[in-house]
Amino acid sequence: MTSSASFDTLESLQADIAELIARLPTLKNRQFIQQALATIVRLADSEIERLDWKILSAALADMERGFELFYDYRHVRKVTIFGSARLAADTPEYQMALEFAHAVSQLGFMVMTGGGGGIMQAGHEGAGRENSFGLNIQLPFEQEANPFIEGDPKLIHFKYFFTRKLFLLKESDAVALFPGGFGTQDEAFECMTLSQTGKFGPVPLVLIDRPGGDYWRSWSEYIDKQLVQNGLVSPEDPSLYTVTDNLDVACDAITRFYQVYHSSRYVGDQLVIRLKTDISDALVEQLNADFSDIIVKGRIEKSQALPQEAQDETVGLPRLILYFNQRDLGRLYQMIATINQMGTPSAEDAAHPERK
Repeated sequence: MTSSASFDTLESLQADIAELIARLPTLKNRQFIQQALATIVRLADSEIERLDWKILSAALADMERGFELFYDYRHVRKVTIFGSARLAADTPEYQMALEFAHAVSQLGFMVMTGGGGGIMQAGHEGAGRENSFGLNIQLPFEQEANPFIEGDPKLIHFKYFFTRKLFLLKESDAVALFPGGFGTQDEAFECMTLSQTGKFGPVPLVLIDRPGGDYWRSWSEYIDKQLVQNGLVSPEDPSLYTVTDNLDVACDAITRFYQVYHSSRYVGDQLVIRLKTDISDALVEQLNADFSDIIVKGRIEKSQALPQEAQDETVGLPRLILYFNQRDLGRLYQMIATINQMGTPSAEDAAHPERK
């Protein structure tokens, strides 16, 4: 390391960080570690308040706990369940959430909730402790951890809502929303907004009501009447979600999403869609014909992993690549549905949609 006198300037601090990183064991994410430390140093040289440092420190601690918890479960798909903390165990909504959580856990998925009561408790009761994650937060009311997750090492406590919500979505491969209050509505609209803008997913979003209930059906009618018909969202945006009061439909919406589709990412300006199994040339031609409106240039083409994906764990999966316009996400969801409907998964993939 350089002498302590060199810490008098920002430049020397950054040089010391580079030297420190160089002395660490070989790390595949060395570049990002250096960037993170350099950001801290730049902030240290800035005029920010003590409260800002407290927020930064606590948020990093929240993220540290989340990253460490979920790393060992990165190859298992998870369903996040949102809904009211106030619904008692004798309500139809609670029973529906319990049965849904049990059903998806039997399909091999794990369940994540906010760790509290009501619908969150139903999720853990249905899935069982071994298949559950609780992402709790301290509130003056409603938010004690429920007995089905209390004391489990997969229960973590967050200081901030934003870090908690980060993990509830970042680690999620599907979202199930049950009836709830302002918090549930916030979660529903944030899921829609992040999906619509390409900041989350693609993942299946399922809005589940009690049998014969109209909570989400009325919500969907509002979306159509006030947003779609007035041109405030695209006509295809309702393709982002499924509204149902039937457990079989809800579970099928999730498992079907991962029949052939695996995941996606951007490499430069290209959207790379990873598939569990190869699809026919005829289906690729159909996709080009049916979804040319979302392609900025070129065509949808088959591909193997791109050079930039050499370190990716999915390097062996077949891919589709396209220059997606990054705007019509509802249409992209429709294209994924076509791939899943027209593609032919292997028997192994069809039996295990939960595997990443």
